Amino acid sequence: MTNTTKPSDSPPPADPVRRQEPLPSESAKSREDDPSAPDRVARLLDSPAYRRADSDIAFLESDDARGIRLELDYLKPELMLRAAGIVHTVVVFGGTRILEPRAAERRLQALIDAQEADPDAENIDRRIEIARRIREKSAFYEIAREFGAIVGRSGDGPEDCRLTLMTGGGPGIMEAANRGANEVGAKSIGLNITLPREQFPNPYITEDLCFLVHYFAVRKLHFLMRAKALVVFPGGYGTLDELFETLTLIQTRKIDPLPIVLVGRKFWDRAIDVDHLVTEGVIDTEDRELFSYADDADRIWSHICDWHERAGKPLGCS
Repeated sequence: MTNTTKPSDSPPPADPVRRQEPLPSESAKSREDDPSAPDRVARLLDSPAYRRADSDIAFLESDDARGIRLELDYLKPELMLRAAGIVHTVVVFGGTRILEPRAAERRLQALIDAQEADPDAENIDRRIEIARRIREKSAFYEIAREFGAIVGRSGDGPEDCRLTLMTGGGPGIMEAANRGANEVGAKSIGLNITLPREQFPNPYITEDLCFLVHYFAVRKLHFLMRAKALVVFPGGYGTLDELFETLTLIQTRKIDPLPIVLVGRKFWDRAIDVDHLVTEGVIDTEDRELFSYADDADRIWSHICDWHERAGKPLGCS
């Protein structure tokens, strides 16, 4: 249809950015009117009170802004996980001290050499014994690496993030699992944590899925929000913390049950006497059945797939 409306006499739209004449506030008060004015304005501009709240690091790090920090700590990884299409995760926990076999062997040999050079070195016998135990447990590094590859191959290629491996982002068992996924071309997630002494993420996490969070609570939230399985290798306090918190959440049905697989029955039978807890009446018999054991990567994967089949929620494991 032809527009027959005559041009109006109204002014053209204003430029969205520029003005023809600057506003008075765009210039500081002149020194000619008050010699002290420029210095006073400079001090005001530099004052902490004048910093915009979202640019004021001291304010954001204050106790009163903790709620804001918690929200931001949660929100950034959450938005990036959504953008990457992450739907479900398989979470792997385990000790940071468990090295790959070659590194474990080097560490042991270095201690043996140190003992030969100085037989009276402090605690050298104990340190060598621990190094031998770590070398034995380095087999778990290879199991975690193989399991990471299994999870990585479970989808329809590198861009399929419907089931993605997630770890705490650190060394040891976490490194091994991320490494296995990386070696088959799959993406994997790492949630590193801020500590008083800087720690590095392991080099096998997918670059845009490597996060640094401040609060352990937020990290745990992300671990479980999308989790379809929890795989726990031998580890220390941090590993036990994550394991027992998840068991408590399932025991109380605060979260839906999910398969928990403890890797290395010999280790776990010594680390946790679950039968003793049942006998003492502090947990129920059914609570002992919230997890299973496995000693190799294929068996871990079978436990996870079988659990979901029996729950009527198959993962489509291949």
